[in-house]
This record gives sequence, structure tokens and C-alpha cells, in this order.
Amino acid sequence: MANPVGSFIWYELMTPDADAIAPFYRAVVGWTIGAGNPAQAGGPDYRMIARTDGKSAGGVLRLNDDMLRHGAQPLWIGYLYTPGVDATVKAIVADGGKVQMGATNLPVGRIAMVSDPQGVPFYVMTPIPPPGQPDATSDLFDRHARERVNWNELSSPDLEASKAFYSRHFGFAFHEKMDMGPLGDYCFIDLAGQQIGAITGQADKSQRPAWLFYFGVASIAAAKRAIEAHGGRVLVGPHQVPTGEWIVMAVDPAGAAFGLTGPLGE
Repeated sequence: MANPVGSFIWYELMTPDADAIAPFYRAVVGWTIGAGNPAQAGGPDYRMIARTDGKSAGGVLRLNDDMLRHGAQPLWIGYLYTPGVDATVKAIVADGGKVQMGATNLPVGRIAMVSDPQGVPFYVMTPIPPPGQPDATSDLFDRHARERVNWNELSSPDLEASKAFYSRHFGFAFHEKMDMGPLGDYCFIDLAGQQIGAITGQADKSQRPAWLFYFGVASIAAAKRAIEAHGGRVLVGPHQVPTGEWIVMAVDPAGAAFGLTGPLGE
């Protein structure tokens, strides 16, 4: 795969009702969440998210009753690229992380779900490129494109420990930072010469720490109205960040947190 090691190559929404959540993301971001596949009867209900250009924006896993009983919660979760899932999982465990789901082979590659030493969940993945495309790349992250993840942000209960962990295992570098007052530094993540997000201190340590993914939209103002009209809730914003972009932070009707970024619009 041509993406650098440590890249976010896939994003997944875990939610109790994929059919119910689909109109929300169509209105807010423009995505289409596919229908359930009858051939999956007895297996996980997994659906693809389609962008308006016909390409993928990620997937949706329906949280069944058993998953919910065992503590699963609605959230967005990212997949980090590694050339060797098993070796990466072993190193993460040795460094204080935990295995949430053991390594599994899928038609698209080998995956495992882990959590870092601060309890933040994510997947690691070694994908299988499409036939005849050994250098295929994931385009689900793009710094500026609409309907894709534009920014990956981790609010950590231990900023320095998180920086060290992701540097060791995924090659994240931190060359720039911004003073965020009581939260401490906002530390920009550099990977293979590109800023892909940031790690900062956690504002509310009573909340479960997690990655927050910002989706690109054409109008923050219109997206805010869509969030509120379709059962979501805006937590922060809209407000303008130093890059000139506008952001909001929100939760969808099931409680999964996400961010949006783009021009303010009307």
C-alpha cells in the first residue's frame, strides 16, 4: 500500500441503528449509507458510506444487543495502517495498550482493535490491495476535500504520554504547537511531511477519551442547521480557527461525537 505507515486509512461509525442514522449524515455531510445486505444474515451488519463522487467515505457497523450489553457505545473510530498487524499489536500491548478485538482476517485485509495506554480505542490494519493495484492508496483522509475526514484530533488525559506512544508505534512527529491555555499545548501531528491532525489535553476527564474526526462540508452554517433539524446536538461552535476555517463539534442522534470543518457559508 502506498499510504505511509501510521496513516488513517479507514473510518467507521459504530451505531445501534444504521437505517435511522443514515438520513442524518446525508443531510449534514452528503453521504449515503448503504442498505443492509441479506447475505450477512447471522453475521455483523456492516454497510458502506458512499460520497457523492461515488467513492467510499468509510463504513458503518451496527452495534447489536450483545455488543451494547458488553459496553460498546456509539462512536467514530479510525483505522491506522501498519504493514504487520500482529507485530504492532504485540508492541502496543507491551507498551501498556490493550487488545479489544484480536487479529482477524477479512477479505479486505487483517485487522485488530486495540486501545492505547490512555484507553483510546482504534483499529490497526494491513489491507489487501485490489487486484492489479499493489500501490493503491486510501483517500478517506484529505486535508481539504469535502465529504472526507479533514482532521484527526485526540484529546488525551496524558498529552505527553500519548505523543510518545503514537510516535513510537506509528511514526507521528510533533514539530509545531499552539498554546491552548488551561488545556496546555495543541500539538500538531506530522506524518510523512503532512499535518494530519493534533493531540491536545482533555478538557473533561470524566468523558471517555477518543479520537475526534472532522468531516469537510461546503457550509458550516448549513451543516449546523442540518444537525439541529435531524436530531443531533452542537457542542461547540461555529467558530473560526487560526487556519481560517470554521468548525463545529457535535454529536449525532445516537450519541457519536464528530466534528465538521469548512467555510462558514450561509
